[in-house]
Amino acid sequence: MITRRTLGKFGLALAAGTVLFAGPALAQDKPAPFDKPGDVKIALVRYLSTGDFFQAYLAGVEAQAKALGVQLQVFDSRQDAALQADMVDQAIALGVKGIIIQHGLTESMKEAAQRAVDAGIKVVAFDVNVENDKIPQVEQSDRDLARLALEQAIKDNGESWKAGYVYVAGIAPLDRRDETWREFKKKYPGIDEVAMFGTLDNPIANSVANQARSVVSAHPDIQVMFAPYDEFAKGVKIAVDEAGLSSSIKIYSADISTADIAAMREPGSAWAATAATNPAVVGQVSVRALAQLLAGEDPGHNVIVPPTLITQKDLNDNDIKNMEELSAKMPQFAHADVAMPAWMPNPNK
Repeated sequence: MITRRTLGKFGLALAAGTVLFAGPALAQDKPAPFDKPGDVKIALVRYLSTGDFFQAYLAGVEAQAKALGVQLQVFDSRQDAALQADMVDQAIALGVKGIIIQHGLTESMKEAAQRAVDAGIKVVAFDVNVENDKIPQVEQSDRDLARLALEQAIKDNGESWKAGYVYVAGIAPLDRRDETWREFKKKYPGIDEVAMFGTLDNPIANSVANQARSVVSAHPDIQVMFAPYDEFAKGVKIAVDEAGLSSSIKIYSADISTADIAAMREPGSAWAATAATNPAVVGQVSVRALAQLLAGEDPGHNVIVPPTLITQKDLNDNDIKNMEELSAKMPQFAHADVAMPAWMPNPNK
């Protein structure tokens, strides 16, 4: 029988229990080493950081790290391959338990990643191939990103058109997207690639715009620009707008941001469609995959975040003005149930 006296005895414990078990994945529910908040240090070592995609990716990394209660150290090499390798060594020296390598060049990151593994540190790689079976590769499913955008280009423009293509070799996600582009050209021989160009010089959009000006001047009959990275697409759009060709050229891209949404929704915009994952979600998945490794779990070698096709018509019909509204009105974009064991806290809830 529960009396007033026994209720008093258990009242404090009951109140504590209400707090203790509120919400998902509490400290005592998490496996080691996450059962002691603040004990785990991880590092994010970045190659690319310019543009809205990478700001959102970082925000996702920070949100998931906070939800897990880990200490996060961010290293930003600003496209300096040698410096990025040095930063991996700096992270090792700091005694981190895990490292996320975000973009980079295989030749510079392969040995640096191996040094981290040799030091007993868990490593995941996002959009850089470090050629290591022990390191999970987090991907946006780049081939699907390119496929969705190009299928829309075929739907909008038919199977025969003159194309400009923006590409920089040696960057893993762009190389994977390039594979799909080459497959499409084989499948649809009516696609005539009249110009290929591209640069990652900062600021990327302005540098690509400088190249695109020359391309559209020399080839004003281009009908489609395939620019499978949103900074590339921004640059192409600048040049197309300046040349007065917005009504005759359509741009198809990958990735999205609030600034991209505004550019796609401008009256008469040439930017017709993009295929994208939510970069913040990709950042969260990168941390979750690393956390699984640290907990002794296997997230799989290829950790793939599925993309969504987003057309100019989708944005206009749903009056989507920013990333928050995109997530709200296209729920498949808001969260990826990837690297999500039961104990993992979801920062989106």
